[in-house]
Amino acid sequence: MTTLEDLARLRRARDLMDREYAEPLDVPALARVALMSAGHFSRSFRAAYGETPYSYLMTRRIERAMALLRRGDMSVTEVCFAVGCTSLGSFSSRFTELVGESPSAYRDRDHTDGAALPACVAKVYTRPVRNGEPARNEPFTTGEPVRNGEAAPAPPTVA
Repeated sequence: MTTLEDLARLRRARDLMDREYAEPLDVPALARVALMSAGHFSRSFRAAYGETPYSYLMTRRIERAMALLRRGDMSVTEVCFAVGCTSLGSFSSRFTELVGESPSAYRDRDHTDGAALPACVAKVYTRPVRNGEPARNEPFTTGEPVRNGEAAPAPPTVA
């Protein structure tokens, strides 16, 4: 069972991944930030957030890569290294797994349809979908009342 103190420590490590996604972060370094052993950190992180620390970090890196690729002024290789990945093959495989298309196909696709959207809204709709999450085009079903003709967004869930 994860204590509130452990959750605060895990959040500290997760916040570090959110801020320093491009840095070479590994489980032992993140565990030190959380003041835990590497094994306990990995188990606790997965229990609290529903995915491994590596998976969480790679999702953050892919989100940032998507934003850089939408700009279109960097090559896939440049983006790969800019977001902290050291292997173009691993980056491309993970990107394709999460986004559903290769990084070069994503970069070459026209992204002007969302140009009028605020960045915070575009981020929600372009977020990579991890295993077990509902697809973005599926309506949320929270049982909450309908507002302005649309279903209310579902609150985030922690597995």
